[in-house]
Amino acid sequence: MTVTLNNIKDNKGARHRKMTVGRGIGSGKGKTSGRGGKGQTARTGVAIKGFEGGQTPIHRRLPKRGFTNNLRKEIAAINTGDIQRYLDSGKLSGKINAEALKSAGVVKKIANGVKLLAKGGIKTAITIEVDYASESAIEQVKKAGGEVIIISKKLIAKKAEKPRPEKK
Repeated sequence: MTVTLNNIKDNKGARHRKMTVGRGIGSGKGKTSGRGGKGQTARTGVAIKGFEGGQTPIHRRLPKRGFTNNLRKEIAAINTGDIQRYLDSGKLSGKINAEALKSAGVVKKIANGVKLLAKGGIKTAITIEVDYASESAIEQVKKAGGEVIIISKKLIAKKAEKPRPEKK
């Protein structure tokens, strides 16, 4: 037998007859139509998110991890090696500050300041204004004949050791 448009059929069992509900007790799916009693789950379009049938849901079984500090300050970090590369290419020159770093493309955004770090190395004598700087970065810039000006309102100072009370 050749297959033509007028004799194409679905495979046996491909189409399932929809259950007729709410047509009396004798039909087998009368009264509550297979939805049980009253309440949230008897209504349409309701899925209780995270409910696992009385079993403790996975989001309560797994332990909490980590911490997000909402008071964190976004500080743009730049390395002395990056500054040297930009100086060599001619994108930076003279007195360097946050605006010059942003316009040269060294940093993308200056949210809560700029911090100078010592990775890389610097050979050119520069004057750079930053909010924070590591001691080794300041030392590198000074060794090259330059100067680091820290313009931050709050300087991060090392914690002084407090004397411990004597035990009796």
